[in-house]
Amino acid sequence: MARDETHDGCTYVIFGATGDLSRRKLIPALYRLHAGGHLTAETAIVACGRRAWEREKWIDTAEDMVRNKLGAELDHEVWQRFRDRLHYFQGDLKDPESYSALGEALSDTERFPQNVAFYMSIRPAEFGVVIQHLSEKGLLDESHGWRRVVIEKPFGYDLESAIALQNLVGRYLREDQVFRIDHYLGKGTVQNVQVFRFANVMLEPLWNRNYIDHVQITHAESLGVGGRAAYYDGAGALRDMIQSHLLQVLTLVAMEPPVSMDSESMRDEKVKVLKSIRPIPTKAVNAHAFRAQYGAGVVDGEKVHAYLEEPEVPAGSVCETYAALKLHIDNWRWRGVPFYLQTGKRLARDQSLVSICFKEPPQQFFRHTQIQRMTPDWILLGIQPTECLRIELNVKEPGLQMRTRVISLDANLRREGEAVTEAYEELLLDIIEGDRSLFLRYDEVEYAWRVVDPILRLWSTERDYIATYPAGSWGPKESMRLFEGERQGWRTSWDPHE
Repeated sequence: MARDETHDGCTYVIFGATGDLSRRKLIPALYRLHAGGHLTAETAIVACGRRAWEREKWIDTAEDMVRNKLGAELDHEVWQRFRDRLHYFQGDLKDPESYSALGEALSDTERFPQNVAFYMSIRPAEFGVVIQHLSEKGLLDESHGWRRVVIEKPFGYDLESAIALQNLVGRYLREDQVFRIDHYLGKGTVQNVQVFRFANVMLEPLWNRNYIDHVQITHAESLGVGGRAAYYDGAGALRDMIQSHLLQVLTLVAMEPPVSMDSESMRDEKVKVLKSIRPIPTKAVNAHAFRAQYGAGVVDGEKVHAYLEEPEVPAGSVCETYAALKLHIDNWRWRGVPFYLQTGKRLARDQSLVSICFKEPPQQFFRHTQIQRMTPDWILLGIQPTECLRIELNVKEPGLQMRTRVISLDANLRREGEAVTEAYEELLLDIIEGDRSLFLRYDEVEYAWRVVDPILRLWSTERDYIATYPAGSWGPKESMRLFEGERQGWRTSWDPHE
C-alpha cells in the first residue's frame, strides 16, 4: 500500500510507556519511523507514567530502549532530533485530576499537535478506566483535531468479557476511533498472503475445495514463558495465539476477493469467513481440539525446565502451552476442506508457516510403474523467521527407471539489501494515517471468540489432567488424531521428507 508522506502531525500519548511493550517495540519502532523520515517535524511523543521523573530521565531511558533493540550505535544527529520529540507526563491512571492536568499540558499547541493518538500499553483491566476518564475530561473531543485510541490485545478473556469491554468502549468512542492492534497482521508476509492470492490470477482457479486437500497454519516458538508466566498461566496458547493471530491468518487465506482494498471491504470479507466456521458443540470439542503442556527437554543443545518448574507458575497448573484445532468453513469455496491450526512454546525451533496441501490426481496413472504413490503438491508461505514462498511439485528423476522426486520453486520475498521493518512500524504509521485495514473491527473480535469459546468452557472444567510433550520436540504426538486423512500430518519443516 502506498504511503502518504504528507499526513498531519500527531501527538502519541503512551500510557504505560515505561513498560515491557514500550521497551521492546513501541519506542524503537517510533525511532525507526523517525530515522526513515516517516514522521512529520511536529510529531510529538508523550510518555505517561507514575514515576516522578524529569524529562531528561525519560529521554535517557528511551535511549536505552532504542540501543538495546537495535544493538548498534545510534546516529548522533538522528537521535538528537528524535529526543526533541520526547516528553514525559507524571500521572496516576486512577486519578481523575491527572487527566485534567494532561489535557492542560496537551493544549499547548506550540509543542503538541492537536491530532492525538492514545496508546493503551497497559493491563486490559485498565482500558475502561482510562477511556472513561479521557472522555469525562474532554480529551476525546474532536473539535480541534482527531482523537484515536489504540488498544492492545487481549480484547477480553472470553466471549462474555469481550462483549462487556466493547459495551464500555462503545459508550465513549465511535468504532472508527478505535484501533485494536494485532501486531501479527503487521508482519510483511501475512500481508503478502493478500497479494499472493489476489494479484496472481493463475492461482484463483485452484484456490477451493476442488483442488485443496487441507490447510495448516503453524506458529512455533522455541522459547518458554520466560517472565510472562503470571499473565500466560491465565491465558494459555489458545487465547494467546489462536484466538487472535492464527484465526486472522486463516481469514486472509480463506476470504473471498473484496470489492476493493479499502479497510471496510477487507474486514467485511474476513468477518464472513469467521461467521462461516462451523460451530464446535461441547460434545465434539475433543475431536476438534487438543492441548498439552511442555515438560523438561533440550532446546538448542541446552536442558530446559518443564512449564511447571518455571518461576511464578502455580503448582499443578493445567494451562496449555500447546494448542491445536481442526476447523471447517461451511461455504461454497471451502466446504469439506479442514483447516488445522497449531501453536506451541518450547517447540523444536521458531517458525510461522502457512502450508497448503493439494489433492492427489483423481487417477493414479503410474500405478503399474515403480511409482507407488506420489507426494502431494504443496504451497508454503513462510511468515517468520524466513519470509519466503515455496511451491513443491513432483518430477521424474533422471535415469531409465520411472521414479519421481519432489522439486521446489523457492522465492525469498525480500531481496538482498532491502530494509527489514518491524510490524509495529507499519501499524504505528497506519494509526497516524487513519488506515484501519490491519486493525481489528469489533465484529472480527466477537466472532473469533465465538469460534474458541466452547473449547475454553470445556477445558476450564477439565482440571485434573493435561498431556505433556518434551521441550525441543514438535509437540505432542497425540495431536495427530485431529487429522482426517491417513496421509495427513503436521507440516513443520520446509523439507518435505523431514
